Amino acid sequence: MIRTTLAAAACGLLATVACAQQAEMAVASPTTRMALLSTGAMGAAPASAMGTKMVGGAPMYPTKDIVDNAVNSKDHTTLVAAVKAAGLVDTLKQPGPFTVFAPTNAAFAQLPAGTVDTLLKPENKAMLTQVLTYHVVPGKLDAQALMRQVREGGGKAVLKTAAGGTLTASMDGDKLVVTDAKGGRSVVTIGDVLQSNGVIHVVDKVLIPG
Repeated sequence: MIRTTLAAAACGLLATVACAQQAEMAVASPTTRMALLSTGAMGAAPASAMGTKMVGGAPMYPTKDIVDNAVNSKDHTTLVAAVKAAGLVDTLKQPGPFTVFAPTNAAFAQLPAGTVDTLLKPENKAMLTQVLTYHVVPGKLDAQALMRQVREGGGKAVLKTAAGGTLTASMDGDKLVVTDAKGGRSVVTIGDVLQSNGVIHVVDKVLIPG
């Protein structure tokens, strides 16, 4: 009898919490909803589960570095090949931390025909390095940090890249958008992919430096 009563009380408490969380999500702004989801504040999964995300059909382990995780993503084979061709593997295995906006294979496929093959040629290594490091921002900027900078910047945040140029982060509804020097917009499709030496945000366009 006591066990049954306790079980019923526990179920009632869980239901109350769930209702409160749903109410919080319903009245929250798009930006707040994204922040709640990215931090796991809605209780969808324990922190350990939230830390390991699936990208390109493979788990991205927070205990591994950017390179060791990226090589397992079937959606980033072009990016990995480019990183190797540019000689940036050792750089991206360093402690950092780094924030990497990682274009998918589909993003590279949107470039004009022959662009990737041209960039991968040994004689174009400097140009390739410039493009790749334009996707890297020193420091660890997760979704919350980026959104905070966007709010503090009155709707946009200017990010200094490892290449020396800048990217502009902004919000489009509940989507985090990164705009390059040429005005190209790239949407973060998978954010907060935690790494031992930083964080990856998967994007749907290649960012082009000025």
